[in-house]
Amino acid sequence: MELSVYKIDGSESGKKVVLDENIFGIEPNDHAIYLDVKQYLGNQRQGTHKTKDRSEVSYSTKKLIRQKGSGGARHGSRKAGIYTGGGRVFGPKPRDYRTKLNRKIKQLARFSALSYKAKENAIVMVEPFAMDAPKTKEFIQILKNIKAGDRKVLFVLPENSRNIYLSSRNLPEVKVISVDEINTYNIMNAYSMVLVDGVQDILSSRIK
Repeated sequence: MELSVYKIDGSESGKKVVLDENIFGIEPNDHAIYLDVKQYLGNQRQGTHKTKDRSEVSYSTKKLIRQKGSGGARHGSRKAGIYTGGGRVFGPKPRDYRTKLNRKIKQLARFSALSYKAKENAIVMVEPFAMDAPKTKEFIQILKNIKAGDRKVLFVLPENSRNIYLSSRNLPEVKVISVDEINTYNIMNAYSMVLVDGVQDILSSRIK
């Protein structure tokens, strides 16, 4: 797949790049994407959810009513789950949601997600640039110039740039990351991607 490289003013730089078919042109594997996204989201969870069961609720242990003769059911404690303030039945307990996933499966998932974006023509290439200071207004204008869209844009840099990151931090629909931070979830969660020229070469060099 061949893409034109744009300048930050929206004009074409005259350079064209050919995306690696082994990364941007494979047959997407939906199950690999599912496994990788599931692992990513699971790893974000703290797993500290907890409710009290009847052994932990602070209530009197006095028997409520006599065992027989009341005409109703037998009750021995206000801690039972059927009473207001009683312990919760089968409530959540602290647990670890982290899982392991084979490295090759994760790579397949990432390349599958990139291939989907390439098939959808949702990738924009822009030439490397720098910002002298954090300027959100200037960054917004760059996105408009290169027609990156206004719905969940993933901006991928060859390396971290503090000024570009700070310029985008106040924009809820834009996420700026370096190529080292790219993952399947971020790719699939975005409607379009902006790749700074050079990112594709770094990705190609990491194929094993």
